[in-house]
Amino acid sequence: MTSYRGKKMTRKTEDYLEAILVISMEKGYAKTRDVASLLGVTPSSTVEMFIKLDKIGLIEYRKYEGVRLKPDGLDIARTIKFRHDTLYNFLRLIGINDETADRDACRMEHELDPETIGAIDSLVDFLGKKENDGIIKDLKKFREEKSSGS
Repeated sequence: MTSYRGKKMTRKTEDYLEAILVISMEKGYAKTRDVASLLGVTPSSTVEMFIKLDKIGLIEYRKYEGVRLKPDGLDIARTIKFRHDTLYNFLRLIGINDETADRDACRMEHELDPETIGAIDSLVDFLGKKENDGIIKDLKKFREEKSSGS
């Protein structure tokens, strides 16, 4: 469980905030059914969480109108999304398939220290530079040789 400005954040809370952000970025708004669908939960569970998040000042929830992130909720959601994207990009860079990389990034985004995330982000940036293409090619070749038993 993490803490943000005195507010206790569970993985579940962080997942909801991130989902609201992702959907809002895509559609311009987030509705209960969209968040429920993205997280694979029931709309009634989503409404329960929206009410809790509204009470602690992270979102503004209006029945039948949807939800929007308040400033603190937006800060948390952006942090979680950055962590997720950084981990996802790292996993894809080292050859993990899309679905597994997304699933594993979701698990890890809540657990790693900010210093670790920062170091991974720097590594992804470094390896993503055109002049470092050879390193990625060597890594792929190494993985292929290792998996074929060479």
